[in-house]
Amino acid sequence: MSVPEIAPLDKLTVDDELMRVGRLIDEFEGYPNPHSLRIATLADALAQHFDLATHDRRALQQAALIHDIGEMIMGRDYVTANRNLTEQERIDLQRHPVIGEQEAAKRGLGRAVQLIVRWHHEWWNGSGYPDTLERETIPLAARILRVTDTYAALTDTRPYSVPISASEAKRYLSEWAGIEFDPKVVRAFLSLEGIEELRSFAENG
Repeated sequence: MSVPEIAPLDKLTVDDELMRVGRLIDEFEGYPNPHSLRIATLADALAQHFDLATHDRRALQQAALIHDIGEMIMGRDYVTANRNLTEQERIDLQRHPVIGEQEAAKRGLGRAVQLIVRWHHEWWNGSGYPDTLERETIPLAARILRVTDTYAALTDTRPYSVPISASEAKRYLSEWAGIEFDPKVVRAFLSLEGIEELRSFAENG
C-alpha cells in the first residue's frame, strides 16, 4: 500500500498541515467521516474539564490529529482487512505508536506531542503497549486520548465494523473503566453534552 507524501510543517501553518495529515490518516484507515478531527474536539473538551494549561491542550489537540500516523507510515494492508488479525500482524501493529512518535519528532512537534502519540494505546491496568505503563504513570493527555479515540472508533463506520450507538459506546467505556481506561476520565467523558461530535454514525445513534 502506497504512503501519501506529507509536507514538512514549515511548508504550511502547523494546524493546517496537521489537519491535512489527519485527513490522510482517516482515509488510510478507511473512515468515511472526519475521525481525527472528531477525536481532537472531544479530547479538547475533556482537557478543558480537567483545566489543562493552554500549551497542554494544544499538545493534546496536535497529538489527536496525528495519533495514528505510524499506521499510515507503515502502510500495512491488514489495517483495513475485514478479518481478524494474525498474531504476527498484531505484534507488527503494536509498533505504530513508536513509529508515530518518531514521525512527530521528524515534523518538529514538541516532546509532549510525541509522547502522547507514543502512549495513546497504554491501558490503565498496565496491559497496553508499547511500554506497559499503568495508572497515573500514563500522562493524563494520553489517558484522555485513549478514551476519545475508542469512543470515536466505536461510533463510526470502519471497513471491518459498523458503528454502535452512543449509549452502547458509553456503556462500553463504563465497563472497561479501571481496566483499559482511567475511571475519572470516563466519568468526565460521560458528563459531556451538547457536543456534535458525541453523535454516533449508527443509523439510530
